[in-house]
Amino acid sequence: MFGRVAGAFVLACVAACSFHLPRVHKIVIQQGNVITQEMVDRLKPGMTRRQVAFVMGEPVLRNDFTPDRWDYVYSIQLPNQPTEVHRLSLFFEDEVLAYFTGDFAPTNAQKSDENPVAPPPDPAAAASTN
Repeated sequence: MFGRVAGAFVLACVAACSFHLPRVHKIVIQQGNVITQEMVDRLKPGMTRRQVAFVMGEPVLRNDFTPDRWDYVYSIQLPNQPTEVHRLSLFFEDEVLAYFTGDFAPTNAQKSDENPVAPPPDPAAAASTN
């Protein structure tokens, strides 16, 4: 009797291997603030905090020690692919956007004093290297 049960069990296991069992559904996981190239292209130095919040949304995390810096982090995990993480930091001076850094740059990025997208070079650091 035990031989019949064991034989039936082995036969059932072999039969199950030939059929495709349903797979577990994997979902897309998004966290943080969505950051798109279109949003970054709309950012302009001189915008107020309220204008920036209208374009980018409020940052998920704010640091009380650096109130003039807003950090945006966005991650997306697609099934069977590595997690993508995008970061963007916005810096304010005198309550207006001064510059921003991160994984995005404006599409029509022009290096000029009117439209900075990165912090200006520190003259003290340049003098110490000479």
